[in-house]
Amino acid sequence: MSYMKGPRVSKFDRDPLVSSPLNAAISAQDRETLSMVAAALKDGRMRLAFQPVVYAADSSIIGFFEGFIRLLNLRDQVIPARDFMPTVEERQLGREIDCAALQLGLLAMQRNPQIRVSINMSARSVGYRPWSDILRRALQEAPRLGANLILEINEASAMQVPDVLKPFMTEMREYGIVFALDDFGAGMTSLRTLQELSFEIAKIDGSLIKHIDRLPDAQGATKAAIAIAQELGMYVVAESVETEGEANWLRQAGVGCLQGYLFGPPTVTPDFRAFRHGRPNLKAS
Repeated sequence: MSYMKGPRVSKFDRDPLVSSPLNAAISAQDRETLSMVAAALKDGRMRLAFQPVVYAADSSIIGFFEGFIRLLNLRDQVIPARDFMPTVEERQLGREIDCAALQLGLLAMQRNPQIRVSINMSARSVGYRPWSDILRRALQEAPRLGANLILEINEASAMQVPDVLKPFMTEMREYGIVFALDDFGAGMTSLRTLQELSFEIAKIDGSLIKHIDRLPDAQGATKAAIAIAQELGMYVVAESVETEGEANWLRQAGVGCLQGYLFGPPTVTPDFRAFRHGRPNLKAS
């Protein structure tokens, strides 16, 4: 008896998760990234790099420092965030990274009570118990930390869970914490939702800033973003400022603070003595 054999089915056809050699390679790369990040967190190979955010009117005065999480490989070399954040930000590892960043930021503030620090977080971390426990425990032990803490949430993340975010922001404001909307102007945002959340700071997305002094089209978009932020009562910060030309244009456009390599790169060994108690009036409209 003979049997007719059907067409040969490869593993890429059988498994929808690896439906092509390209997808298989990407999946393998993601698994490697997740393993690398998990090992770094488990071993405590992480640092916070701090970048100054300066007044536009007087760049010698630092308004606050932004803390950026840095993971280290086994040779203590920094793993760039772009190599792992896109893979982990929607997973539990993303929440664990938020926990690490918050712990390191709070520790730096406890050791240097004169500084003001902003820490990045995902809106999803609001509902992650370990993250909220770290924050609430620190505020219970040292309530004054809240007055010097800024929590940064990017625009896309904030729009995902506004109903969860709003009561959390209201609660944390009782401790003096303020909130920054990161990457503002990068995407389509519900202005009504923004108005309800009432962020104190809008950080104009760096993609709008590059060569802003020489690109009329970009100038129009940036002026519009600044105008919307100000209309909503947000203090405006511009990110990724790299040249004096960009800085001068942004000053004239009404930006309150500037951040970028022109004023200093993120560093794991910051000189916090340079902080001169600059405090932007974040409540001003």
